[in-house]
Amino acid sequence: MFTGLVEELGHVAALEPIGDGIRLRIAATTVMDDIEMGASIAVNGVCLTVVEFDGEHFAIDAVPETMNRTSLGQLEVGSTVNLERSVRSSDRLGGHIVQGHVDATTTIVKVESYEDGSWRYHFALDADTAPYVVEKGSITIDGISLTIASLTDDEFSIAVIPHTAEVTTLGSRQAGDLVNLEVDVLAKYVERQLRLMGQVK
Repeated sequence: MFTGLVEELGHVAALEPIGDGIRLRIAATTVMDDIEMGASIAVNGVCLTVVEFDGEHFAIDAVPETMNRTSLGQLEVGSTVNLERSVRSSDRLGGHIVQGHVDATTTIVKVESYEDGSWRYHFALDADTAPYVVEKGSITIDGISLTIASLTDDEFSIAVIPHTAEVTTLGSRQAGDLVNLEVDVLAKYVERQLRLMGQVK
């Protein structure tokens, strides 16, 4: 489990094909402090398992299923990625409950800047994802816990303060970019229960 509070920006140091999947070697510092084999690290919101590490890099394997359902396939050597270690029971839950299980990918429709240094990002919203998205609710974009500022039938937006833009990949994102999306897991459980009770078709 994660909180959606990005700990640091890492950089892809190498991409190595492994069968139909890929091994990513990522240069990092903060998440290396207590790293161990088998540890879970969210990379752009995707929960992945550490399979190798040294003093400056860790490696994770992304299988075809992961590549097909996320934006990881678009990463290149030098790409910047959001990193977060799994939460400990003693940690503060500063964001919201994030599983690292990407529900969909979506594109940035528009980016607006404001005089106070903040930003408004607009994202496409498809019919499969829309039932789990509510105004002022939580959503995870590339592993970042964010609040939905506005919502229409086919689009939602988030407001981003300067600090978030500086310490995550959002600051370098542009219209047309593909991002990973994870909806609030509580919304999925509520829908499942209502469906079983016959309240939702």
